[in-house]
Order: sequence, then C-alpha cells, then structure tokens
Amino acid sequence: MRRREFIAGISAAAWPLAGRGQQRALPVVGYIGADEVKQQYANAAFLKGLGEAGYVEGRNVAIEYRWVETQNERLSAFVSDLVTRRVAVMAVVDSTAAVLAAKAATQSIPIVFRIGGDPVAAGVVPNLSRPGSNITGVTTLGGDLGAKRLEILREILPTEAAVALLTNPTNANAARETAAMQAAARQLGVRLVIFNTTTPDDIEAAFTDFAARKISGFMTAAEPLFFLDRDRVIALAARYAIPAIYSSRIFFEAGGLMTYAVDSVDGYRLTGVYTGRVLSGEKPADLPVLQSTNVFLSLNLKVAKALGITFPTALLVRAGEVIE
Repeated sequence: MRRREFIAGISAAAWPLAGRGQQRALPVVGYIGADEVKQQYANAAFLKGLGEAGYVEGRNVAIEYRWVETQNERLSAFVSDLVTRRVAVMAVVDSTAAVLAAKAATQSIPIVFRIGGDPVAAGVVPNLSRPGSNITGVTTLGGDLGAKRLEILREILPTEAAVALLTNPTNANAARETAAMQAAARQLGVRLVIFNTTTPDDIEAAFTDFAARKISGFMTAAEPLFFLDRDRVIALAARYAIPAIYSSRIFFEAGGLMTYAVDSVDGYRLTGVYTGRVLSGEKPADLPVLQSTNVFLSLNLKVAKALGITFPTALLVRAGEVIE
C-alpha cells in the first residue's frame, strides 16, 4: 500500500471517532419522585410538559430518576448524588422534605418542584410571584382543602359522628395541616381524632382502633405514604365499612368513595414545562410559582351503595364526576 493511501485510510477511520468525541452531551435532569410504578401517571404528565417545552427524553435531554418510596432517610444521599453529578436541573415532585433537602444542598443548580400546600409557609420560597434564588415550581391547594373535605364528609355522616384524620407527623406540612383541620372541626362541631401514621403497619393499626374510638368516617392528609399505599387504605375502608374522603383523585381512580382535590396531573405537566424552560436558559428566580386551582368533587355511587350510603342531592349536583 502506498504511503499516501495508508495515511488517507487512517484519517478516514479517525473521522467518525473525532465526530463522536465532539458531540455535545445531553443535559441531565435529576428527577426525584415518590414511586416509579405507582406514580406512572405523574411521570407521564411530567414528560408531556417537558415535550411541550421542546425536550424529549433520550433525544435532547437525559433524566436520572431517584425514587424515595416514602423513605425520607434516602433523600440526603439522592440529593448529594445529583449535586455531585452536576445535573442541569433538579425536578422534585410530591415531597416537601425532598425540596427542602435539595434547597439546602445547592444554591447553583436550578430546582423545579411540584408540591401540595403552601411553599411559603413550608419555607421553600419566600414569595410566590418572585421565588428568588435557584428554585421555583408548581403548588396545589393540597392540604388547604382539608376544611372543605371535612365539611363534605360531614354531610353523609350522623350528626354526632367522630372523624379520623390519618396524617404523617414527619411530613413538613403535617403540623400546619393538622392545626387547620382541628380549627375547622371546632367550627363545624365535629369531633376530630388524629391518627399519626408513619408506616403501612401504622395504617393497619389505625383502622383496628377506629371501633374503640367510635370513628364514623375518615380523611387522609396530603401525604405520599397514603398516595403510594392507596390500595391498602381503600381495601381497609371497605373491610371496616367506613366512608372516607381523600386528598387526591388517584384514590378515586383506585376505587375510593370520594375525593375533593385539584387536578394533580396538570400540576405534573406544568412542572415539566417549567423544567424545560429552565433548560432553555430561563432563571427560576424569574418564574413565579404556579398555583394549580382546578378543583373537582368526585363521587363513587357503587362504593356508596356497598357502604349503605346515599349521597344528598345537593352533593350530587356539586360533583364534577360521578361513577354509578
């Protein structure tokens, strides 16, 4: 082989390697969510929003997923790992504790959150319209709807009924939400019994204690433990024949009696949109915290019949969705 041909051959072979080496790496989103399987609807909505902003996973953005699965002790390690990897954006959904952990870990990596309740009261941002620093996101009315849920539940219970509130005291919003619920109960003249639950076993124990406490109905706080273990909660409600109103529509989809909640799916979509906008160069400090306020009352007549309950006509008229 002639020397010129040999050199040309080497150069041609080297070009593809050089081209690959010059390809820009995809920006990486660090996504911290509750559960990969049980939150598929949330993940799909997030990816839809990301697509609306011009980003498609695997094409022009990569996503590193981390799943908390109600084990908040994993948060510090998850956040530290994503900071070490220098992800372009952290998207944190359904966990105020995770958002606060991310906020404490970095002031340079943008953070986009989706949580229930008031992010100002929780210490996530100082202001909704100008969140400042490196963090913004989407909030729903979440636990702030608790008083209205109690009022709705009271319409289908006996006058002197006692209502249980299942809550997780380790949740960053728990104390504020519980205090608001106790105030609402006093105003409505309802005896409210608080059941602190931090594990699935605690949920089982609460139901076995309902009879002794003469509980006629129950509510769930806006808490990932209940979202992820919703099948167990709904099955226990059926087994003990206790009516309930839930804090998220996903309980209704899983066979729960009724929910009064915001359209949470749209909140995940908006989180994806904001994440895409940040990837495109917008600063979180300039993006006001969005508030998802589209609220639905959903009623399941089939479950009501099994429990021997008849919904008042006024409640049926107000419902945005009814399953017969």
